[in-house]
Amino acid sequence: MKIGITLPQFRDDLDAAIEVAHHAEGSGLDGVFVFDHLWPIGQPERPAIHSQALLGALAVETSTITLGTLVARVGLLPDAVLVHALDTASRVSGGRFIAGLGTGDGLSQAENIAYGVPFGPVAERLAALERCAVMCREQGMPTWVGGRSPKTREVAVRAADAWNLWGAPVEDLAAERDVPVTWGGQVRPDDDLPVLLAGLAGAGATWAVLAPVGFEWAEAVTAIASAAGMVRQ
Repeated sequence: MKIGITLPQFRDDLDAAIEVAHHAEGSGLDGVFVFDHLWPIGQPERPAIHSQALLGALAVETSTITLGTLVARVGLLPDAVLVHALDTASRVSGGRFIAGLGTGDGLSQAENIAYGVPFGPVAERLAALERCAVMCREQGMPTWVGGRSPKTREVAVRAADAWNLWGAPVEDLAAERDVPVTWGGQVRPDDDLPVLLAGLAGAGATWAVLAPVGFEWAEAVTAIASAAGMVRQ
């Protein structure tokens, strides 16, 4: 199982995200992943670094670590524009890229409304999700579909390389048979990271992407890398 980390993205400048990416790469983690939000969920007063701008910087500032979106939301951009942007990130990074895609949900709907971007009905967003997943794979990008609904799972089975289950219990991953599974979710300083990672690996996850909450960022990278080393022994 490969192990990644999300980055400090909800701030005004790139410096912290680049520093964490360097630390993650030097510590032997497998990937760094960016969110695709216009502000932190429920906090419109706070800033957010645009995912595509951050991916461009990461492609230049790193050399070996995998980059990815967790997840790029369909509907914020036209399908072709979104896929072109992701393909550009893949090309600039030398193919070190995973296109994670999602539909957005009620928690992110306010971002669309604030910026005048339509937030279509579920069926419309699911159709766009499948179109974009197919196009990303046609461009040669490993593609994940994120979301825990049965309909999202169906799209992942038909059109993606893996289904990403954010915050899902280990049992849900272990029960899946029709599509490879990856995991993303928040972790805190009092979590037993080796136990979490071992459980996810045992459940068949091909990737675990950890989003630190309540850590200093340097501490988070060190803790995750240490846990990853224990699991890989």
